[in-house]
Amino acid sequence: MSDDTSAPADRIDTGTPHSARVWNYWLGGKDNYEVDRLLGAAMEESYPQIIDIARASRLFQARAVRYLAQEAGVRQFLDLGTGLPTANATHEVAQAVAPSARIVYVDHDPIVLAHARALLTSRPEGATDYVHADLRDSGTVLREAARTLDLQQPVALMVLSTLGHIADGGEAAALLRSYLDAFPAGSFLMLCDTIETEETRAASDDYASGGAMPYISRPREIMRSFSDGLDLVEPGFGSISLWRPEEPVTGEPVDQWGFVAAKR
Repeated sequence: MSDDTSAPADRIDTGTPHSARVWNYWLGGKDNYEVDRLLGAAMEESYPQIIDIARASRLFQARAVRYLAQEAGVRQFLDLGTGLPTANATHEVAQAVAPSARIVYVDHDPIVLAHARALLTSRPEGATDYVHADLRDSGTVLREAARTLDLQQPVALMVLSTLGHIADGGEAAALLRSYLDAFPAGSFLMLCDTIETEETRAASDDYASGGAMPYISRPREIMRSFSDGLDLVEPGFGSISLWRPEEPVTGEPVDQWGFVAAKR
């Protein structure tokens, strides 16, 4: 690890809702505070689909990681904006297929740092590590990740339900490119986030007014543009509910869209 796993209580702001903890609440987790539960419940009331989105995102992550490890032969994963540990974490899914897989998690939230040891369990044949850094600082992240990953070999870059913290689309695209440029052909980008609709715009406003760091939704054409120059894996860009589902899809596809795409 690139940082101490202890996280002093005074570094964790328990009076302001935080996205990782609110997300944990939506997933039915216990690693959240009253302020997170209050905002999470208010969001669920105003935008009920948020629970489906949170759960669909976890399922998409597991399916996509399994695809990359099993069918695409990827053995290295860089998971940006990891959030709090949950079942079917990246290393669990990847190493169930390929025990030698190497995974680096990245987050800058002190509460995630406090739980980092739960992320570092690994098959003895493989490796996991945690980088305590802001994903915007790609130089630091890549330098630290290179302690565990071989950046001369393909890497799957994972940016799931995270990019909405970067409001400017140009900045978001440049950030993704700064990572992908460091990886060889045969690497992948796995991305998902909330598309902009009348309902999701209102939900973003409600979320910000609840005291949390603003999180935006984007028009689908902007999100689709993040795959420019890459080769989309079938079924391409669309609701994550419809990305290689393992069971028949019931109900309306969620407003969380995404893709997996390969670097040429």
